[in-house]
Amino acid sequence: MANAEEAPVRLPQLRLDELLEELQARLDAARSTRDRVHSLLEAVLSVGRELDLEHVLRRIVEAAAVLVDAQYGALGVIGCDGRTHSQFLTVGMTEEEIAAVGPFPSGHGILGELIRRPEALRLPIIREHPASYGFPPNHPPMNTFAGVPIRVRDQVFGNLYLTEKRGGADFDAEDEAVLSTLAVAAGVAIDNARLYEESMRRERWLRASAEVTTGLMSGSPTAEVTGLIAELAKDITGAELAAVALPLADGAALTVEFAIGHQAESHRGLVLPVDGSLVGLALAEGRPVMSDDVCDDPRIREGQRRLAGLGPAVAAPIKSGEAVRGVLLLVRDRGRPAFSQDEVEPLLGFAGQAAVAMELEERRSGAEQIALLEDRDRIARDLHDLAIQRLFATGMTLQSADRLIDHTGASERVQRAVNDLDETIKIIRSTIFGLRSRETAAQHGLRTRAVRTVGDAAAVLGFAPSLRMEGLLDAQVPREVAADAVAVLGEALANAARHSHADRVEVALVSDGGQLTLTVTDNGVGVPAGGRRSGLRNLAERARRHGGELRLTTPPGGGTTLAWRVPLTMA
Repeated sequence: MANAEEAPVRLPQLRLDELLEELQARLDAARSTRDRVHSLLEAVLSVGRELDLEHVLRRIVEAAAVLVDAQYGALGVIGCDGRTHSQFLTVGMTEEEIAAVGPFPSGHGILGELIRRPEALRLPIIREHPASYGFPPNHPPMNTFAGVPIRVRDQVFGNLYLTEKRGGADFDAEDEAVLSTLAVAAGVAIDNARLYEESMRRERWLRASAEVTTGLMSGSPTAEVTGLIAELAKDITGAELAAVALPLADGAALTVEFAIGHQAESHRGLVLPVDGSLVGLALAEGRPVMSDDVCDDPRIREGQRRLAGLGPAVAAPIKSGEAVRGVLLLVRDRGRPAFSQDEVEPLLGFAGQAAVAMELEERRSGAEQIALLEDRDRIARDLHDLAIQRLFATGMTLQSADRLIDHTGASERVQRAVNDLDETIKIIRSTIFGLRSRETAAQHGLRTRAVRTVGDAAAVLGFAPSLRMEGLLDAQVPREVAADAVAVLGEALANAARHSHADRVEVALVSDGGQLTLTVTDNGVGVPAGGRRSGLRNLAERARRHGGELRLTTPPGGGTTLAWRVPLTMA
């Protein structure tokens, strides 16, 4: 009887324990869901409070990693081409680990799968997916994966990527729902940040335009206004390098007249061909030209070495009507976002103010030139009509008086005075001819001749040498020195083609007012110890003729550097 009585008591007790355990599990699940919802709400609020786009993107990927308990997270912004990443932010990896992995993913493999098919994706093992390419060297091991797209106004802005859920578990449907919810909030936050960024950018453009207008109205020199435009554009767009390139007289090349920022000294004075440079392409097409990476752009062959470490770039033409007067180049650091169309449109109008400055300068210069020529014509007329006629009349009077002089010494003195008057008349006539001569140095100036010489050498070398020119070469360098400098340049390039076996030649022509320096550097085999030196002796003699010198040195990386220096004060 005792056993029969115990059975009814134990069965309800077991069932009650099970019910209590199930209730506790449900309470724990409800509490966990509540905590997760609170965490999600906090993440949404945290993301929504930011207005700086860079900070918004960073907050989004950090919040996503915390919400789904992922070890690694990333946010990839899709570029203008719709196929690759223009920006890639990561969490969970140190700067050293990121540097060891190398460049951020461009949009292939699993990450590219979300770009091609913008919908949520969960994988227990990444490498088993057909689109997986594997990982680059030094990449940390990753197995589990979850990814969701971020949309801004029905347009895919980028993707959230999460890997390695802690504890070795797989990402589940609840994780996917949390990430999808966060992605919706992220889209709104990104849109707000972009609108705020655009309004702030417009305000900065307006302030910058007002500053440039003040400079224009006050009659500031073109170089000063152009430099101000480049500097303001660099600050507003967050560029690392800003440069202004102006076309040469023949239109076949451009010279960088102003540069500020990354290695500005090496860019200033650089001569770039129209074919093979970003600024040349903008000049030829008369429209803005953008590049996601200037160091890996097949359209760019010139100047890439000087742009090492930089990435996105835009070249905006400086236009006056339909005429392109120059190009404004802006380049950002590698890894920064590419220039968008929203940024380029105000930049184009802003660069146009440089064209206004150039046109005003030309008009002022033209008016001054006309006034100068008119003044010269007046002086020439006065010299011819008044001075020469009076000198001629004085000479005739002295010749008439000479016949009345019996003293031999006095007669000789009068005759010498007549001869001096004749010589004075010749000098004045020569001066009149010089005043009326309107030949300009544009066609025969040192700049144009140097560009032509370097261009001609390309056919012999098999590649185009780089050319950098600085200073008032046409105004400060006398004709004799300019002629010798062009001859030395041609001989140096010919020697490089015949003997150096180089694949890179750099030419620099610099006038600092007191000295002209011509430098030709190649990466060839150098000057042989027992080689002929007659050509070099000729170059040295051309330098000594003007009180200068010729020096040959070997750069740290090998090759030869020829430096030809002439003081302009002695010339």
